[in-house]
Amino acid sequence: MTQTQDSAVAIRKRRLRRSELATPASNERMIASAAAGDADLVFLDMEDAVAPSEKVSCRAKVSEAMRTLDWGGKVRAARINALSTPWGHDDVRHLIAECGNELDVIVVPKAETAADVHELEQLVTQLEREHGIEQPLGFEFLIEDVRALINCEQIATASPRMEAIIFGVGDLAASQGMRLFEFDGANDAFGGDPLAYARTKIVVAARAAGIDAIDCPFGNYNDPETYRIQAGRAAVLGAVGKWAIHPSQIPLAHAAFTPPAPQVARARRLIEAIAEAEAKGLGAVTVDGEMVDIASAKIMQSIVDFDDLIAARARAE
Repeated sequence: MTQTQDSAVAIRKRRLRRSELATPASNERMIASAAAGDADLVFLDMEDAVAPSEKVSCRAKVSEAMRTLDWGGKVRAARINALSTPWGHDDVRHLIAECGNELDVIVVPKAETAADVHELEQLVTQLEREHGIEQPLGFEFLIEDVRALINCEQIATASPRMEAIIFGVGDLAASQGMRLFEFDGANDAFGGDPLAYARTKIVVAARAAGIDAIDCPFGNYNDPETYRIQAGRAAVLGAVGKWAIHPSQIPLAHAAFTPPAPQVARARRLIEAIAEAEAKGLGAVTVDGEMVDIASAKIMQSIVDFDDLIAARARAE
């Protein structure tokens, strides 16, 4: 492990990602609106949202936005083009040279194996050293291909910079040959949710690696109910947030992934009760008619930790 990688491990911090808002990197008006909005994380999309004729010119818009806009405590990210394209490597070079310490995360599409992560790791490490970057960039990788899904456990653990993996439903469904068009997570012919396996595998891989799992985008922003259903399913499985392709989806994501206040209060009460029981040499205790133990405390602690993360974001604003 390199010195830079050691530094990444030492300072990696958990970031709030209930909503990740996709914003075209070529549209300055939309970039300014996203910076002023309510998303936890905004990523300026240099890939699918930008025409080939604007791939190069959009880089300057990204670096200008990162340096000059007030992001209000948001996580600042950019999605590069795939490293296999003519633009990917130069996207990385520009971002590190021009954004300095103003960029938090690089979002990476089209990875299939851990080797793709290692390739980016080496490039970023060299560029950060060259430009004197003090805050190592975090990585988020999209799982959007059947090969990537097979390898997602290795991808999730391939770099200490890895902070999240994202369910890229559209490309993954296409690579699997799925007969889905609305991606609403329900299919009568299938007899259930055909996306359940991929969503679960990605969450499990992320949790095993100690990183975040982000649920897939949903393109029809005029259908808030389906977005709400998808977000709710992802939250139950253990994802911490969901992609948003429109600002109207941000409050839906926050509602799905924010622990309700009564749940947080109960979690804090149970943690205190279990700690008191341990101090007395007891392994379990009854609270409000329910038997709880150390395993219960772990679940409750994750709720409290997430609530603390939300509170920290509010203070940063």
